[in-house]
Amino acid sequence: MVRCAEDLASYIEDQWPLNQPNKFVVLTGGEPSLQVDKALIESLHKRGFFIAIETNGTRLLEPGIDWVCVSPKANTKLVVTSGDELKLVYPQIGVDPKQFELMAFDHFQIQPLDANYENDYLDQAVDFCKNNTAWTLSFQTHKALKIR
Repeated sequence: MVRCAEDLASYIEDQWPLNQPNKFVVLTGGEPSLQVDKALIESLHKRGFFIAIETNGTRLLEPGIDWVCVSPKANTKLVVTSGDELKLVYPQIGVDPKQFELMAFDHFQIQPLDANYENDYLDQAVDFCKNNTAWTLSFQTHKALKIR
Protein backbone atom coordinates (compact mmCIF):
# COMPACT_ATOMS: atom_id res chain seq x y z
CA MET A 1 0.00 0.00 0.00
CA VAL A 2 1.27 3.47 -0.90
CA ARG A 3 1.21 5.75 2.15
CA CYS A 4 3.77 8.43 1.31
CA ALA A 5 6.11 9.78 -1.36
CA GLU A 6 8.82 7.25 -0.44
CA ASP A 7 6.35 4.38 -0.87
CA LEU A 8 5.23 5.66 -4.27
CA ALA A 9 8.80 6.23 -5.49
CA SER A 10 9.75 2.75 -4.26
CA TYR A 11 6.75 1.23 -6.08
CA ILE A 12 7.70 3.05 -9.30
CA GLU A 13 11.28 1.83 -8.98
CA ASP A 14 10.08 -1.74 -8.45
CA GLN A 15 8.32 -1.58 -11.84
CA TRP A 16 11.58 -0.64 -13.57
CA PRO A 17 13.57 -3.57 -15.04
CA LEU A 18 16.67 -4.47 -13.02
CA ASN A 19 19.95 -3.01 -14.31
CA GLN A 20 18.06 -0.96 -16.91
CA PRO A 21 19.57 2.53 -17.16
CA ASN A 22 17.84 5.80 -18.04
CA LYS A 23 15.11 5.69 -15.43
CA PHE A 24 12.30 7.90 -16.68
CA VAL A 25 8.86 8.62 -15.23
CA VAL A 26 6.07 10.80 -16.63
CA LEU A 27 3.63 12.23 -14.11
CA THR A 28 0.32 12.79 -15.88
CA GLY A 29 -3.35 11.97 -15.78
CA GLY A 30 -5.98 14.26 -14.39
CA GLU A 31 -3.90 17.19 -13.17
CA PRO A 32 -0.65 15.85 -11.66
CA SER A 33 0.32 19.15 -10.03
CA LEU A 34 -2.45 18.45 -7.50
CA GLN A 35 -0.42 15.51 -6.11
CA VAL A 36 3.23 16.07 -7.06
CA ASP A 37 5.13 17.59 -4.19
CA LYS A 38 8.73 18.20 -3.15
CA ALA A 39 8.89 14.88 -1.28
CA LEU A 40 7.92 12.85 -4.37
CA ILE A 41 10.36 14.73 -6.61
CA GLU A 42 13.19 14.20 -4.13
CA SER A 43 12.30 10.51 -3.65
CA LEU A 44 12.29 9.86 -7.41
CA HIS A 45 15.54 11.77 -7.97
CA LYS A 46 17.17 9.85 -5.10
CA ARG A 47 16.40 6.68 -7.08
CA GLY A 48 17.91 8.12 -10.26
CA PHE A 49 14.70 8.96 -12.14
CA PHE A 50 14.41 11.70 -14.74
CA ILE A 51 11.01 13.26 -14.02
CA ALA A 52 8.66 14.63 -16.68
CA ILE A 53 5.23 16.09 -16.11
CA GLU A 54 2.33 16.81 -18.43
CA THR A 55 0.16 19.50 -16.90
CA ASN A 56 -2.61 21.81 -18.03
CA GLY A 57 -0.49 24.67 -16.69
CA THR A 58 -3.12 26.19 -14.39
CA ARG A 59 -1.17 25.56 -11.16
CA LEU A 60 2.39 26.41 -10.21
CA LEU A 61 4.76 23.44 -10.26
CA GLU A 62 7.16 22.29 -7.58
CA PRO A 63 10.80 23.02 -8.51
CA GLY A 64 12.98 20.11 -9.60
CA ILE A 65 10.89 18.57 -12.37
CA ASP A 66 13.28 17.76 -15.24
CA TRP A 67 10.90 18.12 -18.21
CA VAL A 68 7.76 20.26 -18.25
CA CYS A 69 5.08 19.75 -20.89
CA VAL A 70 2.13 22.13 -20.73
CA SER A 71 -1.04 21.12 -22.54
CA PRO A 72 -3.41 24.10 -22.28
CA LYS A 73 -7.16 23.74 -22.44
CA ALA A 74 -9.71 26.27 -23.72
CA ASN A 75 -11.02 28.87 -21.27
CA THR A 76 -8.26 28.40 -18.69
CA LYS A 77 -5.62 30.82 -17.42
CA LEU A 78 -2.05 29.54 -17.68
CA VAL A 79 0.28 30.20 -14.79
CA VAL A 80 3.02 27.94 -16.20
CA THR A 81 4.20 29.94 -19.22
CA SER A 82 7.61 28.40 -19.73
CA GLY A 83 9.00 24.92 -20.00
CA ASP A 84 10.30 22.31 -22.37
CA GLU A 85 7.23 21.86 -24.54
CA LEU A 86 3.78 23.25 -25.09
CA LYS A 87 1.51 20.62 -26.61
CA LEU A 88 -1.83 21.85 -27.89
CA VAL A 89 -4.73 19.63 -28.87
CA TYR A 90 -5.98 20.97 -32.19
CA PRO A 91 -8.48 22.19 -33.11
CA GLN A 92 -10.01 23.57 -29.91
CA ILE A 93 -12.86 26.05 -30.03
CA GLY A 94 -11.73 29.33 -28.51
CA VAL A 95 -8.00 28.58 -28.68
CA ASP A 96 -5.66 30.22 -31.19
CA PRO A 97 -2.27 28.48 -31.13
CA LYS A 98 -0.52 31.73 -31.99
CA GLN A 99 -1.42 33.13 -28.56
CA PHE A 100 1.23 30.82 -27.07
CA GLU A 101 4.12 31.49 -29.47
CA LEU A 102 5.73 34.24 -27.41
CA MET A 103 5.85 32.08 -24.29
CA ALA A 104 9.19 30.59 -23.24
CA PHE A 105 8.88 26.99 -24.41
CA ASP A 106 11.60 25.11 -26.30
CA HIS A 107 9.11 23.15 -28.43
CA PHE A 108 5.61 23.89 -29.71
CA GLN A 109 3.57 20.88 -30.77
CA ILE A 110 0.14 20.43 -32.32
CA GLN A 111 -1.67 17.19 -31.52
CA PRO A 112 -4.79 16.27 -33.50
CA LEU A 113 -8.00 16.20 -31.49
CA ASP A 114 -8.68 12.64 -30.37
CA ALA A 115 -12.17 12.05 -31.68
CA ASN A 116 -10.93 9.40 -34.08
CA TYR A 117 -8.45 9.33 -36.91
CA GLU A 118 -11.07 8.90 -39.58
CA ASN A 119 -12.06 12.57 -39.47
CA ASP A 120 -10.14 15.58 -40.80
CA TYR A 121 -8.54 16.66 -37.49
CA LEU A 122 -5.25 15.05 -38.49
CA ASP A 123 -5.33 16.85 -41.84
CA GLN A 124 -6.12 20.13 -40.09
CA ALA A 125 -3.20 19.64 -37.70
CA VAL A 126 -0.79 18.79 -40.53
CA ASP A 127 -1.92 21.81 -42.54
CA PHE A 128 -1.52 24.06 -39.52
CA CYS A 129 2.06 22.85 -38.97
CA LYS A 130 2.92 23.28 -42.65
CA ASN A 131 1.74 26.89 -42.51
CA ASN A 132 3.18 27.67 -39.07
CA THR A 133 6.72 26.36 -38.90
CA ALA A 134 7.20 27.19 -35.20
CA TRP A 135 4.96 24.18 -34.56
CA THR A 136 5.59 20.48 -35.09
CA LEU A 137 3.15 17.60 -35.23
CA SER A 138 2.67 15.46 -32.13
CA PHE A 139 1.00 12.21 -33.05
CA GLN A 140 -0.28 9.54 -30.67
CA THR A 141 0.54 6.44 -32.70
CA HIS A 142 -1.11 4.08 -30.21
CA LYS A 143 -4.45 5.83 -30.76
CA ALA A 144 -4.18 5.69 -34.55
CA LEU A 145 -3.47 1.95 -34.20
CA LYS A 146 -6.43 1.65 -31.79
CA ILE A 147 -4.26 0.45 -28.89
CA ARG A 148 -5.78 1.72 -25.65
